[in-house]
Amino acid sequence: MNTALKSHFLRLWQKRGLEGLALLRAVLAPDTGLKVAVSSSFGAESAVLLDLVAQVDAATPVLTVDTGKLFDETVAYRERLVDHFGLSDVRVLQPSDTLVASADPDGLLHQDDPDACCQVRKVMPHAAAAADFDVLITGRKRFHGGARGALAPVHKEGLHLKVNPLASWGEIDIETAFVDRALPRHPLVAADYRSIGCAVCTFKTGDGDGVRAGRWAGKDKTECGLHMTAHEPRHLNTQETGQ
Repeated sequence: MNTALKSHFLRLWQKRGLEGLALLRAVLAPDTGLKVAVSSSFGAESAVLLDLVAQVDAATPVLTVDTGKLFDETVAYRERLVDHFGLSDVRVLQPSDTLVASADPDGLLHQDDPDACCQVRKVMPHAAAAADFDVLITGRKRFHGGARGALAPVHKEGLHLKVNPLASWGEIDIETAFVDRALPRHPLVAADYRSIGCAVCTFKTGDGDGVRAGRWAGKDKTECGLHMTAHEPRHLNTQETGQ
């Protein structure tokens, strides 16, 4: 990865103060020399970011992880959005069968150690694919709260530049985009799922709950780990990791 080039564009994009579609046009310009991908869960709000990306370049690589525990509705929704936006390079990443068999043989790791489950089923396959890129575009937003509350539109995270075009958008902005652009909605949103991950760790939310309150409800966990560099990767006692 070209460190000097990334540093140059980090300073440039931060100085220009762009957001939304204008930021994406700058990041996806063909002359930057940077390799750029989108990271998407195809969840409750994902259509908004993917719509903006498709308006600039529908051939932009989209990285998405199928953990083996997604809602069937999410898998179907992914296919619907791919067709709706004409996305031509969606890469469905899957965890290693060998690693899952070693670390989560009974499929119940999420109950005892959800961090380890996310590491095996989501973080590791995503990290392997993301290593080929300089820039990752995400749909994170400040109104989601927690560690996202101070999110910048562009920042450095580990080896990547992270671009968050919707960082300052609120719930009204998201809803307006769905209506104005006639975007397809995830079918589980109508059933009170406001943030959607794996079926085994996602729950409905009630009135007054935070948008991500249904994720890992009752556990001391708010993020899957894809966008967290503050903690070291979990060291799993598996044959594949060599430990």
